[in-house]
Amino acid sequence: MIKTLGGRRLGVTSSHKKALMRNMATSLFLHEKIETTIMKAKELRPYAEKLITHAKNGKHFMVRREIHNRTAYKKLFDVLATRYQARAGGYTRILRLGARAGDNAETGLIQLVQ
Repeated sequence: MIKTLGGRRLGVTSSHKKALMRNMATSLFLHEKIETTIMKAKELRPYAEKLITHAKNGKHFMVRREIHNRTAYKKLFDVLATRYQARAGGYTRILRLGARAGDNAETGLIQLVQ
């Protein structure tokens, strides 16, 4: 019996999904908002929020293991960790934008809250 444990599959292998989450989190930290499908945004939300929490707590190794871009890493610790120091959680928001023209996939905007 196959159980669907561990989140959404997104139609990719586990290594591809890991790379996808790392790249999307890096883009989110650099630009503070990205447009993607709703399913990818829902999968990215807990991943990015855990990284922000690790940055707030000063766990450099936990963040460096996931974020390989120096600019995003520096911004995460210098700007975002200090911005969310007093906030207990809920650093991101997902806004629905509608269907994509090519394949009718539901798209959304995931952004960091102020």
